[in-house]
Amino acid sequence: MEFKHPNLSNIKTSPLWQRIHDSGMQTLAVMGMTKNTGKTVAMNHVLAQAAAGQVDIGLTSIGRDGEDRDQVFFNPKPPIMVWPGNLVATARETLQRAKVRWKLIDSTQIDSPMGEILVVKVLEYGEMEVAGASRGSDQLKVIARLRQCGASLVILDGALGRSHHASPAIADGVILATGAAIGGGIQDVIRKTRDRLGILGIKQADDSVKAQCEAVFTQGGVGIWDQDGKTLFLEEIATLNAGAKLMEFIDANVGTIAVSGAVGRQLWRALSSLAERHPALTVVVADGTKLFIENTDLLIFQKLGAKLVGYRGINLTGITLNPFSPMGGSFEAAEFLDVAKNAFIGYDVCDVVLEATSDEKIKETGEVA
Repeated sequence: MEFKHPNLSNIKTSPLWQRIHDSGMQTLAVMGMTKNTGKTVAMNHVLAQAAAGQVDIGLTSIGRDGEDRDQVFFNPKPPIMVWPGNLVATARETLQRAKVRWKLIDSTQIDSPMGEILVVKVLEYGEMEVAGASRGSDQLKVIARLRQCGASLVILDGALGRSHHASPAIADGVILATGAAIGGGIQDVIRKTRDRLGILGIKQADDSVKAQCEAVFTQGGVGIWDQDGKTLFLEEIATLNAGAKLMEFIDANVGTIAVSGAVGRQLWRALSSLAERHPALTVVVADGTKLFIENTDLLIFQKLGAKLVGYRGINLTGITLNPFSPMGGSFEAAEFLDVAKNAFIGYDVCDVVLEATSDEKIKETGEVA
């Protein structure tokens, strides 16, 4: 089925797109707090805005996305809507079900459970299922290939339970979609979203700390320095084995610890034990996507006097809201937007559907809604 795409001249530039465009970013990740928080709607908004602005877009997904129904709750979900000229990196199997015409541009020689990841050029407006590479190293290769094929902005569509695509090592900017589907009332959603922001939004280390830890994040492994900056330990060991190694330095004059890999519960317990013994401890991780802890863990860590920073900081470009929940418990859109804007001071918060509806009312009545 061929879709007639909207009149591009009727698409008004949104504040969210203006921020993306003005930043000059080359890679944008769109991630959801959970399923049905409006991630695909937010991404479709960006795709439409880019089409109206004549920006060459590359699109891929972290794993599989774009199905007719989500694979967790089996609820109908909005499809990814691509535009003529979009470059899409997706698995071969998805192209057999494509609802738009496309032209093969390139092959990546990167395999996936659904076949090789291919780069195609979209020839018409319509729905498309997208299934990309899952590993971070492969994602970087796919992004590079999309740029080589002409994309000036690559959009990464995230998957449930994964946030590594939001890493600044992969994406220049991140859109976080949150909404009523998280469960509870508005204040519950605000709290859970704030907790996620607390983890993702850890501050970037200052230049002196980054210089001290550079070797850890260029070659991998773990580094430990005393309070005078003297190296106590610096090796390319797996983060999984780092907890026991760190505890060997519990009685040393530890000042800074850097870990390049993921920080799970076991490693966090070791870091917390060291923080109890050394209140001025600074821990450096790659970025907030490497933390698999709760925000309450971070708050307790900080109360000990310790500091947690990222070698790179995540650029949160915007927070988008979805007041609707397919499981029940939807919110009134304007109220949700107002509460969220007041709760997330310093962040750009929007409801792209509400904005579009307001624009239509203005066109129809000539009055600001």
